[in-house]
Amino acid sequence: MTRDPDGQRLPVDYVWYAAYGSNMHGERFDHYLRGGRPEHGARTYPGCRDRTPPRRTAPVRLPGRMYFALESLVWTGGLALYDPLDPGETLARAYLLTTDQFTDVAAQEMHRPPGAAVSLTAAIEHGTATLGPGRYETLISPGRLDGHPLLTFTAPWRSETTVWTAPSAPYLRHLAQGLIETHAHTPTQAATYLATRPGAAGTWTTNAIESLLPTTRTT
Repeated sequence: MTRDPDGQRLPVDYVWYAAYGSNMHGERFDHYLRGGRPEHGARTYPGCRDRTPPRRTAPVRLPGRMYFALESLVWTGGLALYDPLDPGETLARAYLLTTDQFTDVAAQEMHRPPGAAVSLTAAIEHGTATLGPGRYETLISPGRLDGHPLLTFTAPWRSETTVWTAPSAPYLRHLAQGLIETHAHTPTQAATYLATRPGAAGTWTTNAIESLLPTTRTT
């Protein structure tokens, strides 16, 4: 029986983690599950207590808009945040995890140790819950997929109230590779999507982002 930190039984045993940032890239997300330090990253992750791979993955589209703001402590440059109240939609990759795995992923994003208390009940039942003032300490549940709740995390503020910041090249590379893996995007489609997000727009062009991606050569 899975319980929240207050002892309340959670209504579900599995949730979908909807990743809209660099965790769309499976290789990068693996560091949250198994621990380690991603290439060009500035942080070593402890990983989840349960390192079992996700049961399933699926492409999803979330209502609202992804934008870049603040400064990533891992990649430098702006980091991806999500405002569910903005117009448009956000492309994401859903990973089917146990509730314990999701709380460990969320704890690492919140710079807490795996196993730290992260309550999911309010977000699942009410659609949102703010667990702290930090950049990834607000849980959002945009709906359900195949009977399991979708959950993601973001900042507690609206996108229009913060200063947008251009993301770094290594960070964009992970996001673009995640879009290609998840949504079957071409490099141009992935780069165009990212180049039009607030924070990247006006600094990064489609061509510049596409040039960050590895090329496939034929002989």
